[in-house]
Amino acid sequence: MLKHILTRLALAALLVAGGLQNAQAAERFITVASTTSTANSGLFDHILPLFTGKTGIEVRVVAVGTGQAIKLARNGDADVLFVHHKPSEEAFVADGFGVERVDVMYNDFVIVGPSDDPAGIKASSDVLQALNTIAQSGAPFASRGDDSGTHKRERSLWKEAGIDSPSGDWYRETGSGMGATLNTAHGMGAYALTDRATWLSFKNKDGFEIVFEGDKRMFNQYGIIAVSPDKFPHVKIDDATAFVNWVVSKDGQAAIADYTVGGTQLFFPNAPMQGS
Repeated sequence: MLKHILTRLALAALLVAGGLQNAQAAERFITVASTTSTANSGLFDHILPLFTGKTGIEVRVVAVGTGQAIKLARNGDADVLFVHHKPSEEAFVADGFGVERVDVMYNDFVIVGPSDDPAGIKASSDVLQALNTIAQSGAPFASRGDDSGTHKRERSLWKEAGIDSPSGDWYRETGSGMGATLNTAHGMGAYALTDRATWLSFKNKDGFEIVFEGDKRMFNQYGIIAVSPDKFPHVKIDDATAFVNWVVSKDGQAAIADYTVGGTQLFFPNAPMQGS
């Protein structure tokens, strides 16, 4: 009798242990703080299943503006940072919050607006002239106003154009992500600066188009950083590093290059490391 009881207890212990191991395996995940542009473009829906299928590591993305994503990572609320404002990323690492910043991919920013181009910026020689023309005409401009990478680039372009703080009835800050800001711009008949990937994925294009593009100042680089375990011991550094290494590997870079919308490639991989 005692032998049977001990056997049942041993089996129960094994089942419990197995259940805990399965639960732990099922809970193997990392949190990536990233941008609305990468999320809205559909890129993560394309590449993350490939990474998870290879490693068994689930990736949970928190998609916010770059500024907010960096705040999350600085608070230790993410394992990986994947954003697009290089000066802020370099400061993040320099301040001890990140292990190393690595280039991942690039695309560019464009200015979109009503197809009839009420301010007449299509013939502008560069983006600074285009912005000055918008400001002088008083044509509406919709800004994200959310400290995102796109907003940071927009503000730097205004400053370079000689307009430190655009303001007035013509300049509207939405405080929203890129997709929501594009919808607002469309509803207002306003111009907006957007990353090309979000624009290509945007559905509400009727009567709207790219009205200015091609200036080298509108280059848009993305970087990836594993959050420092020295700063935050709870960071899942092994799995975070596995994700970073995969993203910059030949497989990860190929997955990024393979992602298209309507036959158009949205991101162009340029990681310096090209291992398998």
